[in-house]
Amino acid sequence: MIISASRRTDIPAFYFRWLGNRLREGFVLVKNPRNPRQVRRISLAPEEVDGIVLWTKNPAPMLPMLSALEPYAYYFQFTLTPYGTDVEPGLPDKDSVMVPVFQELSERVGKERVVWRYDPIFFGDVQTPQWHLERFHELAARLSGYTEECVISFLDYYRNTERQMRGLGVRELPPEEKAAFLRKLARAAASYGLSLKACAEAPALGALGIGASSCIDAARLERISGYPQRPGSRPVPDVRDRNQRPFCGCAASVDVGAYNTCAHGCRYCYANYD
Repeated sequence: MIISASRRTDIPAFYFRWLGNRLREGFVLVKNPRNPRQVRRISLAPEEVDGIVLWTKNPAPMLPMLSALEPYAYYFQFTLTPYGTDVEPGLPDKDSVMVPVFQELSERVGKERVVWRYDPIFFGDVQTPQWHLERFHELAARLSGYTEECVISFLDYYRNTERQMRGLGVRELPPEEKAAFLRKLARAAASYGLSLKACAEAPALGALGIGASSCIDAARLERISGYPQRPGSRPVPDVRDRNQRPFCGCAASVDVGAYNTCAHGCRYCYANYD
């Protein structure tokens, strides 16, 4: 069993004490998002958990309690974009705060445990392809050596995100412009020693030098746990998660978060709809 913590909210930023309590007590109760009266009890005993994937935009509050994760194979999906407070109003300054947090986390847990997410990508009045390429170079130059992989994806439209994104001049690029942008992005990533992968995007991106991402990555968890070299380590089940989008390459996992509980207030967020 792999624990996802969480696609639905930022647990490291806002609920790290709760997570520490749950790990200490060895279980968590999770509501079914479609039927809140249905509650599952999920074991968090280290011998029953194959790994934990932590999704976050700001793990700084959790840094003092990283030791609680030591019994587990784990890694972070760390979203770090160049957007300002007009798009991500609840986040500290990227250059002076979040990049150093990324670097500190990597130094403490190892770069194989910190995946950089540059997503979602959208194009608007300010956020032109050239703007993205320049900002990506700036971030990659500072994160190179602190991570192995960068994951990208494009903005998905839901009713709430479409409403929230009004005023930013969001537009779709013509296919040839989008392909040219992605080729340049792949070359930029490679120049900094980063593997560029796409989350839940069409497989055709492989021709542009962009691999398919498994954000819940059984192979990464095996490598972190030391399997098969480390005594007592075990293989991690790599069964595709059928509950995700068609091009998603994630392994099956149990998500322990809840929708409508993240306080970052990002305008593109799908997880806050009420």
